[in-house]
Amino acid sequence: MGSSKRRPLILACVMLAMFMSAVEATIVSTAMPSIVADLGGFSLFSWIFSTYLLMQVVTIPIYGKLSDMFGRKIVFATGVSFFLIGSVMCGFAPSIEWLIASRVIQGIGAGAVQPIATTIVGDIYTKEERAKIQGYLASVWGISAVMGPVLGGLILQFAHWQWVFWINIPIGIISVTGIIFFLKEKVKKEKKQIDYAGTGYLLVGITALMLVFIQSGTAWAWASPQTGGLLGVFVFSLLMFIRQEKRAKDPVMTLSIWNDRLIATANVASLTLGAVLIGVSSYLPTYVQIVLGESAMTAGFTLTMMSVGWPISSTLAGRLLVPLGSRKTAMLGACSLLIGATMFLLLSYVQQPLWAGAASFFIGGGMGFTTTTFIVSIQSQVDWNVRGTATASNMFMRILGSALGVAMLGGLLNNRLAGYLKEEGAGIDLPQTLDAANLLLDPVERRRFSEEELNVLSDGIAFALNSVYLGVFIMALISIGLIVSLPKKDKGSN
Repeated sequence: MGSSKRRPLILACVMLAMFMSAVEATIVSTAMPSIVADLGGFSLFSWIFSTYLLMQVVTIPIYGKLSDMFGRKIVFATGVSFFLIGSVMCGFAPSIEWLIASRVIQGIGAGAVQPIATTIVGDIYTKEERAKIQGYLASVWGISAVMGPVLGGLILQFAHWQWVFWINIPIGIISVTGIIFFLKEKVKKEKKQIDYAGTGYLLVGITALMLVFIQSGTAWAWASPQTGGLLGVFVFSLLMFIRQEKRAKDPVMTLSIWNDRLIATANVASLTLGAVLIGVSSYLPTYVQIVLGESAMTAGFTLTMMSVGWPISSTLAGRLLVPLGSRKTAMLGACSLLIGATMFLLLSYVQQPLWAGAASFFIGGGMGFTTTTFIVSIQSQVDWNVRGTATASNMFMRILGSALGVAMLGGLLNNRLAGYLKEEGAGIDLPQTLDAANLLLDPVERRRFSEEELNVLSDGIAFALNSVYLGVFIMALISIGLIVSLPKKDKGSN
């Protein structure tokens, strides 16, 4: 598909779309303290990420299936359009609740951007070429990593945080226009069926599980009827989803691909890697600004280091994948993950932004080696007619891991902070709620606190975030164990 003359143009459009997605992640994370200071709602902090990720989780397998049925072009264009609509709505958000609702729309579109873009690359390049092209795709993260914090800092200094969302619009329009004009597809005309029931079970089940992680221990007890009921809904929905996918003529997720050991192992490893990724990207800027007392620009650059390590390792993985094989290449990522996760675990003892940036770099290195290895290997295991589904399944598991990770880690953050404020802040005039952190993020309100009150709030957030990094370390260890269990040999098909 696509002549050799069109391929560079198609690749450029794909890279633009991925740049849009990557810049969004970097700028929003950097701008979150300013957004929360303006709109309030620190207790809903994790929902800004989790609702976005939830809709990505649900829509990724749908987009993957639809791209196999109707072609990549129309699905890609539809997804980017939703993403841009959501971006406009986010910029106009007058409250934290509006922003969360707008992120839902944005997430519906985001579910198409990365998996379909990656699938398009898998269609127009051979296996040997894909390994190298993945390095180019990964370089997008490096470029956005450098530009993201700079753009975010400039926006926060000279304009309003609204522009961190509106900056997506021209990029998305150029990308979609290019794909429509340059990508030529030959899609077989046949009767199509969409698995609406499977989609519904997936949405209900994942939503229930995320509510458990976010609300249990704060809004209600872990042993409460609400937690038990939601867990029951999750288990029931999961069983019904599996049953539906086995009997559906065109299932939203083709379960047969999970019979392949490499695909199954890579997908489960992507689940835990997603939790590691979100644990770093969501909370590191807040840690650097509140606990270390650094500027938003410094916080952005500590997060940037992850996106610098990612393309470097991804480019190396592209060169090493064919001679070394999937398992050995992924093992390099496992080593980098272990170093980064350990450094984050020690962040409470070495409270320096350079240390945080170095830890972020090694996490990025681990992500680059593993994600590139997984995608190229999975695409080489299957034929064209299921390549979109197979690629989406891996993206699905990684985003699912991020969605569940931000919910679980957000719940842990809220729980630990609430406990600390209740115990340590009881004797001083300090609001005994999670939203007390809003006041710390607001420069005007911050000046109203005494030194003792500021110390209690800062120490409480540090205590809670250190617990988050312990969770990140555990997820990294599980990921490493799965990488070690990858099969030693894999297919070499195109």
